[in-house]
Amino acid sequence: MAANWEHISSINSLGECYQYGIGTEINKTKAFELYKKATDKGDSHFSTYSFRYCYQYGIETGKNKNKAIKLYKKTAEKGYIASLNNLGKCYQYGIGTEMNKAEAFKLFENASQKGHLDSIYQLGFCYQHGIGTEKNKIRAFELYKKAANKGHINAINNLGHCYDYGTGTKINKIKAFESYTEAAEKGQINAMYNLGYCHQYGVGTEKNEIQASKLYEKAAEKGHIKSKYQLAHFYQQGIGVERDEVKAFEIYKETAKKGNVDSIYQLGECYFYGIGTEKDEVEAFTLYSKAAVKNHIDSIHDLGYCYQHGIGTLKNKTRAFGLYIEAAEEGHVTSMSNLAECYQYGIGTEKNDIKAFELYKELAEKGHLNSIYDLGYCYEHGIGTEKNEIKAFELYNEYENKLDNDL
Repeated sequence: MAANWEHISSINSLGECYQYGIGTEINKTKAFELYKKATDKGDSHFSTYSFRYCYQYGIETGKNKNKAIKLYKKTAEKGYIASLNNLGKCYQYGIGTEMNKAEAFKLFENASQKGHLDSIYQLGFCYQHGIGTEKNKIRAFELYKKAANKGHINAINNLGHCYDYGTGTKINKIKAFESYTEAAEKGQINAMYNLGYCHQYGVGTEKNEIQASKLYEKAAEKGHIKSKYQLAHFYQQGIGVERDEVKAFEIYKETAKKGNVDSIYQLGECYFYGIGTEKDEVEAFTLYSKAAVKNHIDSIHDLGYCYQHGIGTLKNKTRAFGLYIEAAEEGHVTSMSNLAECYQYGIGTEKNDIKAFELYKELAEKGHLNSIYDLGYCYEHGIGTEKNEIKAFELYNEYENKLDNDL
């Protein structure tokens, strides 16, 4: 029996050599054949696990996730801990089976109790986000810390996030920076982005925009979409790099195609203002529309502006008014200001001086510069309120002082 097991193990090891190119050229077809042979000969835990891996990730098999989960179950029942973890992921994300987050949580918990490192991390993730269990941010922090201390790079990054935002622990920006640094140095791309953010804004370290640009670029090269977006912003504004609007436009275009909503909006801005490309108001309108459907608030406002002024589309002031309301309800300040103007002048709606006054007052109290002036105008002329020339004078004076300070 021992000799048979050793034979199976050697077949599996040979499969690994072909899969990863150890001492020979990579031949994934041959690797798959050997894993299958080892599995058929005796259900060696690791050969079945490797065979399953081929099915899940489509190594010379075409993806067959249903087959993968059957093999996970087979090895999990025999006590192979990594299969418990991977079976948990199948249930968590509905890979080859119906999604069952409670079952996923149980499997991660089972494997973590047996010391499986990734399961400790996954269990922390479940506690943080309430996957298959109630949220418990303190427990999530403890598990991330446990996995991080054992070198799990995703846990190290998430531990940094806990320190950064006070998830399950007190906010500690220096520890956040240190954790992001450690994870980034180990190649964790989300940590590279987070570390870039720290350098950009001086979180837990001194501000260093050049270092931020390098980190965003490094993560962008590995396909990190948010880093690509930040890099485009840096090129557009000349932050930490030489200004290059054409390059910014190209990166926005690339990431917009991948569905990044901020990039879709910024690409619309490029077409609207002619940044790195020729002005194209129709294309700008199209992109604002696309991002607005995804609830991008700036895009909802800009789409309203296009409808109000007939930019890239026919004028539709009623539609503009509706979009301003939608964005204003989400706290978009410029939309609130535009909405006040709509009420004051009857743009897309009936005139309502009282609502206009109330909006100007709300915005002025928040420090919105133009609204301070508009509120003064309302007091001077009795729009939506009683005339009060003393109050008008005070507001005009406040407006001028703030304007001078901004220059």
